[in-house]
Amino acid sequence: MLSLDHIVFASNDVEKASKVYENKFSVKTVKGGNHENWGTYNYLAHFSNDCYIEWLGIHSRTKADKSNNPLIQHLRNTLDAGKQEAFQFALRTSKLDPFIHHFERINIPFSGPVQGKRIQPNGKLLTWRMLFPIYDFSKETLPFLIEWDQPKEERVEQHVENDQAITTIHFGGTTLEKFMTIYQLKQPLQAKLSLQNADIIFNTTDSLQIDFH
Repeated sequence: MLSLDHIVFASNDVEKASKVYENKFSVKTVKGGNHENWGTYNYLAHFSNDCYIEWLGIHSRTKADKSNNPLIQHLRNTLDAGKQEAFQFALRTSKLDPFIHHFERINIPFSGPVQGKRIQPNGKLLTWRMLFPIYDFSKETLPFLIEWDQPKEERVEQHVENDQAITTIHFGGTTLEKFMTIYQLKQPLQAKLSLQNADIIFNTTDSLQIDFH
C-alpha cells in the first residue's frame, strides 16, 4: 500500500521559510542538503508517522533551468508565478517497477524513473528513484512516486523527528477517480482516500493543505 512520503513547499529562502513554520507550529526543522545536478537545496521537518515536509528552493538557476526533472520544472513554474506554498507531494512505494508497467499498460504518460541523490549534513549519501505521471502544471497536480534505497533508520536520525504526525492532506489537484486509476487505489468512491500513514481528502480548490497533531 502507498504511504505519504513528503509534502513539498516552494520557497525563495528555504531556511527562513522552515524557521517560520518551526516557530508557528513548534516543530523541529533541519538542513537537508543540496541536489547538485538540479541546482536545488532543501530544509526538512520529519514527523512521527514516517513522512516529512520539504522546503525546496533553487541555489543555481542555471542548473534548475536545464533540469528535465518534472519536480524541478514545477518548482520553477511555482516560484516564477510568485507563489511560495505547498505545491506537490510524494507517495512512497517499495515496488516502483510495477507502477511503470501499470502506466505503460493503461497508457498513462510518465517520466522516469528519475534517479535522485544528496549528501546529508552528516556526510551520508541518500539515493532514491522517482516516477512522475506527466501533467500540465497550469491545470492540475499529480503526485509523484518515490522509492528509497535506504531504510528509514538510515535516512532519518531519531533526534530530529517530531512527535506530531501529518494526518490529512487536503487536495484538489485532480479528480478522485483519476487519482484512483493512476495510483491503483481500490476504494469506494468518496471524498477521502486512506494511505498507510495518512488520509487524502479531495476538494474543489487548487490549494494543497495539511493537518497534523
